[in-house]
Amino acid sequence: MNATAILIGLGPLIGWGLFPTLASKIGGRPVDQIVGTAFGTFIFALVVAMVNGLSLPTGWNLVLTIASGIGWASAEIITFKSFAMIGSSRAMPITTAFQLLGASLWGVIALGNWPGVTAKIVGGIALIMIIFGASLTVWSEHKTKENSKLITQAVGWLAVGEIGYWVYSAAPQATPVDGMHAFLPQAIGMVIVGVVYAVFLSMKGEKSALTEAVSYKQIISGFFFAFAALTYLISAQPNMNGLATGFILSQTSVVLATLTGIWFLGQKKTPKEMAVTIAGLVLILVAATITVMI
Repeated sequence: MNATAILIGLGPLIGWGLFPTLASKIGGRPVDQIVGTAFGTFIFALVVAMVNGLSLPTGWNLVLTIASGIGWASAEIITFKSFAMIGSSRAMPITTAFQLLGASLWGVIALGNWPGVTAKIVGGIALIMIIFGASLTVWSEHKTKENSKLITQAVGWLAVGEIGYWVYSAAPQATPVDGMHAFLPQAIGMVIVGVVYAVFLSMKGEKSALTEAVSYKQIISGFFFAFAALTYLISAQPNMNGLATGFILSQTSVVLATLTGIWFLGQKKTPKEMAVTIAGLVLILVAATITVMI
């Protein structure tokens, strides 16, 4: 493993680490955020495809890779809603934990990962660590009924959103399409969701996100998401960091996303809450490492 591979592997740390904070800072409604993010990702993916001469998959492979992007965008709408409810510094560790749980369980049930009793026991302990770590990141020193209710609602929504993230990860696995060729179709799926959601809300009387300036400002956050996705695809290749190490490096983004949300978005924590949050993040990262090393 060389320095270049490590630097590329840390691309998601920057992209996915800053993406939620940047999207929250730019502002707008969840529909504005998903429209801008989808457009930014599509522009980025289109340029990558043109520069590398990548063609679109065909037939059922195209359908599944587009469905992957639809799954992500649908889940991300829910995640953006949770940002508004409890802040990105609390929502990101929770959604990361759900994604890790979903990916691990899918691997065990459908792909035959963690063979043997010992592997399953160790994996089960890691999943418990993920859940406990996520719970620590939302711990409040001074609880109120209102805050507890919002956190409970946000966790429920994020659990539902995991279905979309599962589709995002699982759909391409049913095809022979590699990550680079799946990148543009996924972006197309994201745009479909963003446009349909914007039109749906406008039909209900809300202002169309397609005509709001903030939606197009969110294209910048889309570039950050797309940069992270692309560097992860490169990092996960066997001649770079490989899938396991690439995945672990990408999960470091939850630390930056959480801390920048606290530092730059005014999502304040007391010293005790900060210490407990950092402990929770460490648990999540350690558990993520365990799940891919079994």
